[in-house]
Amino acid sequence: MGGMSGKRGNGEGSIYPYKGGYAAYVWVTKPDGKRARKYAYGKTREEVHEKWLNLHAEAKKGPVATRHRTVSAFLAYWLDSIVKPNLAPLSYVSYEGYVRLYIGPHLGTKRLDKLTVRDVREWLTKLAAVCQCCAQGKDAKRSPASRRCCAVGECCESYPSRRVIQGSRDALRAALTHAVTEEEIGKNVASLVKVPKPRRKRIKPWSVVEAGRFLADGVAREDHLFAAWMLVLCLGLRRGEVLGLTWMSIDFDAGELYVDHQIQRAGRQILHRETKTEDSDDFLPLPELCLKALRMRRAQQIGDRKAAGKLWQDSHDLVFTTKYGTPIEPGNLTRMFALRARRAGLRVIPLRNTRHTCSSLLVALKVHPKVAQRILRHSQIAMTMEVYAEASEEEVRAAIGKLSEAMGGGSG
Repeated sequence: MGGMSGKRGNGEGSIYPYKGGYAAYVWVTKPDGKRARKYAYGKTREEVHEKWLNLHAEAKKGPVATRHRTVSAFLAYWLDSIVKPNLAPLSYVSYEGYVRLYIGPHLGTKRLDKLTVRDVREWLTKLAAVCQCCAQGKDAKRSPASRRCCAVGECCESYPSRRVIQGSRDALRAALTHAVTEEEIGKNVASLVKVPKPRRKRIKPWSVVEAGRFLADGVAREDHLFAAWMLVLCLGLRRGEVLGLTWMSIDFDAGELYVDHQIQRAGRQILHRETKTEDSDDFLPLPELCLKALRMRRAQQIGDRKAAGKLWQDSHDLVFTTKYGTPIEPGNLTRMFALRARRAGLRVIPLRNTRHTCSSLLVALKVHPKVAQRILRHSQIAMTMEVYAEASEEEVRAAIGKLSEAMGGGSG
């Protein structure tokens, strides 16, 4: 630097009185290569001298950040360098959404090391009362003719659900856990804030009679997804597992099914991924009616392929495809399920609630208890008989009889 600039070198750092205490500074090289002063403050001269010595040692080792990162800057780094390379694509999409829509706009400008429990609590309270349609400008993005709320000055009050609020807190907590690990901050303030648990609506699962009616209706209409509903209702397969099934994973001779893939939507892409856990990769025995439904599905798909001709796109040998052979969107399966239930004149229940009907349906289909046990263990469904007990024997027999008839007589 030379004597020209008149700046004193690091060796002669002076400690001076400052705001009822003392301060000192050290010249450091920042991560961007520029030189700057880094200050140390304290109540006593000794305290500042010690901090000054530490700063000195730090400056000798390499570049030093003179400013602490904002919450936004840290979250951006966390998403890119930690979440993206190490977690499932779906987790990245989910965390990124929470950061962009709910955390950043409120806490982004705060300094990471200055974030308090109170900040987090106030943020969550405020978040619950911020209309997301206004905040995200959803209405403004609509065509002028179809604007109906925030953009025309009438707030539609679409507040975030409890689940969103909990998810936002969890995302912040996950990021701060990392900041603690990297010693950027001392404690995780987000984990000290309690959030009310989302209330779960108790939905009464379908009885065997309702499930039987739904399935019989599906066969009668030659529903392309009939076999999917069979697998969901009889085996308790999850949405992604059903959509991820390949013909390779079905052994018609042994009457077994291998659940090893699932389909997920992550942002703009559909992923065909291996299932998470080893124990879910298991051979499941297929009850006779399920085998039959799968044979029907195979015939349908061959028909689709012929009809589509050149437009057919072969996608991973999937069992369930659109009429052009492409994978089915997980969200669409859920919608179609509700649509079909309504069409069959049944109560609409969420697709994942059908898992409770599974055990009773197996009993009604006279599936061997040993086989039933293996199926139920796969889906971790407790053996619940109350759904079965609700309907009278005759009703159950009639419903299952109708289904068997619809599928071409007998259960064989």
